[in-house]
Amino acid sequence: MASKNKKNKQKKQNGPSMAELADKHIYYEESVQCVESEIDFVDETFTKIRKRKASTLREDFCGTTNTSCEWVRRRKTNTAISIDLDNDVLEWGKKNKISKLSPEQKKRISIINEDILKVKTKPVDIVLAMNFSYWLLKERKLTIEYFKKIYKSLVDDGIFFLDAYGGYEAFQEMIEKTKHKTFTYIWDQHRYNPITGISTNYIHFKFKDGSKIMKAFTYEWRIWTLPELLEMLTEAGFKATVYWEQADEDGEGNGVFIPETEGDADAGWIAYLVAEK
Repeated sequence: MASKNKKNKQKKQNGPSMAELADKHIYYEESVQCVESEIDFVDETFTKIRKRKASTLREDFCGTTNTSCEWVRRRKTNTAISIDLDNDVLEWGKKNKISKLSPEQKKRISIINEDILKVKTKPVDIVLAMNFSYWLLKERKLTIEYFKKIYKSLVDDGIFFLDAYGGYEAFQEMIEKTKHKTFTYIWDQHRYNPITGISTNYIHFKFKDGSKIMKAFTYEWRIWTLPELLEMLTEAGFKATVYWEQADEDGEGNGVFIPETEGDADAGWIAYLVAEK
């Protein structure tokens, strides 16, 4: 009994673990998002193709609205519509992201808690479906239906931006760890079914004190290949182009994406698809 009391007392003195104190959304953004570079690419690419600046943007599967907030900060003429089915994550975004915008910027961002297959919005210059979120649509018919709805939601010279990942490691059941200053980001490709193309993935976080958040995020989605995506976008009416990441002198991705019709058979890659109406 004395030994048990000693352990309880020690735990109380030590206080809560880093995992217990952690906000998983903050660690997610630090691990996998860089909205500044993403908006740089989207803004610059649209301007280069259309010879004008975009002002209206719709972010599907927006999550915490992080990208939309970055868009409205860029120019006083920019407006954003953020759409997500998960009201809890939208509320988190309002509290932690939108609250940090200026009163004027807040007026230029709209939040919609709705299914992206049912929602209707005014035509916009740009629609985003990033972080592979649209892969939650696991069937070809459903994905094409979504793409067609996006086509109708764009202005006459609008552009749809998506991202994708691949490479032979994308189909493996494996764990990849990335160390940060106070935590380790763990990407767990837990299960892949080669018959259906469905992959079950988890994000875990491990902290310096040894505590963990297991299955902080869970994703069950279809791993679409680039040929499949290009075919579906074309069927929906788009003219789609793959923007392939370039490499530095060590052969690592350098964050620069340009139009390509050929890519290297790397173990892992990330690309953008730019679909013009």
